[in-house]
Amino acid sequence: MWKSLTKAYQYLIFFGGFLKSPLLLLCRLYWGLGFLYAGWSKLEDIDKFTQYLEELNMFAPHFNAYIGAYVEFVGGLFLLIGFASRLTAIPLIIQMCFAYFLAHREALIEVSLFVGASPFNFLLASLIVLAFGPGRFSVDYLLEKWFFHRAQGVPTHQHLPHD
Repeated sequence: MWKSLTKAYQYLIFFGGFLKSPLLLLCRLYWGLGFLYAGWSKLEDIDKFTQYLEELNMFAPHFNAYIGAYVEFVGGLFLLIGFASRLTAIPLIIQMCFAYFLAHREALIEVSLFVGASPFNFLLASLIVLAFGPGRFSVDYLLEKWFFHRAQGVPTHQHLPHD
């Protein structure tokens, strides 16, 4: 009985592994579009975003408005196509941390407020991409297959056991 349960569980893990890349693709597409749209809307009315940052007492608000808008716009585009995904996740994570510290400070005190704040899902999606990568359906995967397997001594990422 125990052996059958163990074997069934191992099959569950094996077949569940096939969901990794489609789920990562959905995560990248949804939140990549979200970042892209947020960045674009800030770029369209950069003066309004600059004024908002001034109200939050952000240093160099005009400069930081452009930086923040481009981080979200370009980061969203890169997430969408799965290019430099882990590297892209880093400035997006930093951007969402700034959003918490500047505009959602009260959310840093209580967990229910933290997960309910608007930056939370963007932060979570960026952390997921940083930790798990973009999956098979990405430019990164193609670059990894083309370049990294040819380089000597460079560790590679295993997507599934049968790669």
